[in-house]
Amino acid sequence: MIPPYINDTRLRELIRDAIREDIGEGDFTSAAIFPEDRPGEARLIAKEAGIIAGLYVAEMIFMEFDTRNRIRMIKEDGQPVNRDEVIFEVKGNVRGILSAERLVLNIIQRMSGIATTTHHLVNKIANYPVRILDTRKTVPNLRMLDKWAVKLGGGENHRMGLYDMIMLKDNHIDFAGGIRPAIQAVKKYLARQGKSLKIEVETRNLREVKEVMETGGVDIIMLDNMSTEEIKEAVSMVRGKYKTEASGNITGHNIRAIAECGIDYISVGALTHSVKSLDISLKTKI
Repeated sequence: MIPPYINDTRLRELIRDAIREDIGEGDFTSAAIFPEDRPGEARLIAKEAGIIAGLYVAEMIFMEFDTRNRIRMIKEDGQPVNRDEVIFEVKGNVRGILSAERLVLNIIQRMSGIATTTHHLVNKIANYPVRILDTRKTVPNLRMLDKWAVKLGGGENHRMGLYDMIMLKDNHIDFAGGIRPAIQAVKKYLARQGKSLKIEVETRNLREVKEVMETGGVDIIMLDNMSTEEIKEAVSMVRGKYKTEASGNITGHNIRAIAECGIDYISVGALTHSVKSLDISLKTKI
C-alpha cells in the first residue's frame, strides 16, 4: 500500500542524504575487518509485538549500498509481528549489510512505532464512524515516511503541508482580527487565485463555533482542546452541516469518550511527534 505522495525518486534522495550523513568518507570499522567480497547473511527480528512498517524503504537502502544484495521478505508493510519473529533475511556483502544496518533500523523502528501506535488507537474506536488523522508535527524531511506509517497503521493523512489545504489556526484568527474576517479573506484570496482548497477553522470554545456557523463557507470545524461536554454540544450545534474534528491532548485513555461524542475526525499529534520506536534488531545469520 504505497500512497501517491511516495515515489522512488524522492525516496532515493532521502536515502542518499541519510547515507552521506552516516557514512561520510566511509565505514572504516567494516572496511578494516572485512574484505570487499566477504559474503554474509543477516535477519531482521522483532523484539516486541507491533505493526511493521518501512520494509519497502529498507530494501531500497540495501540496494543503494549494493545492487547484488538480496532480501527475502517474510512480512509485508502493515502486517502484525510478534516478538522474536523474523521479518526478513538479507544476503549480500558483509560491508554493505553492516554499513546499512543503522539506517535500516532507524527507518523501520520509527515507522513501525508510528504504525503500531496508530493501530492501537484505531482499534480503540473501531465501533465508531470516526477516522483518526495525523498532523504536521513530523520530523523535518521525514514527513512522507511518518505519514506513510500512519496509513499503514490504519489511520488517515491530514494535509501534507501548508499548500494543500487552508487551515485557520488560532494565531491566524487573532492576527486577522477574528474568525469572520479570516474566513472572508481566505475566500477572496482563493477566488482571486482560482484555487479550490478545503477550508478548516480551529475553534477554542462554543462561541467561536457559533461564529463559524454564522459566517459559513468552510468544510471542517476543528474543536481544539474542548471537553467531551463541549464537543457534544458543538456537534449538536453543527448538525452535520460541516465535518467536525477533535484535536488536542488526545490519548488512548480519552479517545473512546471523544469518539462517542459524534465527531467525524480525531487528529492526534502524538502519533508522530512523540512516538516510541518499535524494538527491532538485525542479527547475523550464522
